[in-house]
Amino acid sequence: MTDRSALPLRPCVGIVLFNDTGQVFVGKRIGIADAWQMPQGGIDEGETPRQAGLRELEEEIGTSSVEVVAETAGWVTYEFPADLPGKIRESWRGQTQKWLACRFTGTATDIDLQTEHPEFDDWKWVDLGVVVELIVPFKRATYEAVVAELGPAIAAATATPDR
Repeated sequence: MTDRSALPLRPCVGIVLFNDTGQVFVGKRIGIADAWQMPQGGIDEGETPRQAGLRELEEEIGTSSVEVVAETAGWVTYEFPADLPGKIRESWRGQTQKWLACRFTGTATDIDLQTEHPEFDDWKWVDLGVVVELIVPFKRATYEAVVAELGPAIAAATATPDR
């Protein structure tokens, strides 16, 4: 049995994609009932968190119609639960994430879940305050921290007179 405490944290990026009304994108994970989350993924070697975030948006939801407006000051970390299925637990004990707040500049037709390696089978816009309730329990503290830190930037970005 692997000593989980000796495994590293996976460097990742998460994206709070918001629309003109301040609602945020959540996708439902394929094959997992009621498993909603915001886009996220690993940071490849040599990538900045911003580069990784823009790549992940294209890979996961097929869009590049975004403008980065803010990012978390530091990294937000969580550990995988012992009963989490999948191979990712063999290499990583959890994730350390930099989060970006991105304004969606496109239309609904600019979101396409039928990407090369689909992760979501449904999506919707939800109020920022609801996001934490939708996420799996082991990620809730991360989402609470992200909402608290990036929520004001999202509110400011959607309150401008020209929007």
